[in-house]
Amino acid sequence: MHLIDRLPKPIIFAHRGASKYAPENTMAAFRLAREMGAPAFELDTMLSADGIAVVIHDSTLDRTTDGSGKVSEKKLDEIRQFDAGARFRVDFKGEKVPTLEQVLDEFTGSMLVNIELKNYHAPFDLLPVRVAEMARRMNNLDSILFSSFLPTNLMQIKRLLPGAKTALLVEEGFWWRALASRTLRFLSPEFIHPNKNYINPSYLEKERKLSRRVNVWTVNDLEEAGRFIHWGIDGLITDDPQGMLELIAHPH
Repeated sequence: MHLIDRLPKPIIFAHRGASKYAPENTMAAFRLAREMGAPAFELDTMLSADGIAVVIHDSTLDRTTDGSGKVSEKKLDEIRQFDAGARFRVDFKGEKVPTLEQVLDEFTGSMLVNIELKNYHAPFDLLPVRVAEMARRMNNLDSILFSSFLPTNLMQIKRLLPGAKTALLVEEGFWWRALASRTLRFLSPEFIHPNKNYINPSYLEKERKLSRRVNVWTVNDLEEAGRFIHWGIDGLITDDPQGMLELIAHPH
């Protein structure tokens, strides 16, 4: 049985790790999420110049590290030279941009890992292929959920890994609503990951009729989260896993 089917609802996904408390998409943030008791976390991945899946949100290094330039134009050895922690707080100095394999090696099996395929700057690259090959080699599909805003990414994952769990990420807007309905349900049959502004009782009821579970992003306000929980949300993707876990343990 897949780990996601064994976790109590709502599932708390630490967004980019416990990113309110530690530098996003680093081993420190993922480890802290685990220490806080989060059963799941979300991360972003894209390819380096030498085709290695690295864990970082932006297509450039500038915001989250002391380096600069495009991730896709740097080899892994170059990327690993940069500090990914000190900009968040000095006591995280020395944190590096991890590889996806490094993260999966430590966490799959014990935590649910939501991998967002983040090749939006290079939508036809080999990211889905590389990630699928890795998951097959590591034999850890039962604790991975793949998500993306790009339907083609999910299409490739479904082709390469027929049993994989996939979720379409959905932004606001008319076209997104159209795409996220029945049209692309075959790519996202069990789960949907909408922007929080979608969430109301009628939306959740519609998705239940489609037999889809709803994991909403990115929810950091406790009052808003409490409303979503009351309506029966399946999962909350949040920068503040500690606050959300406390809310579940001690509802108002």
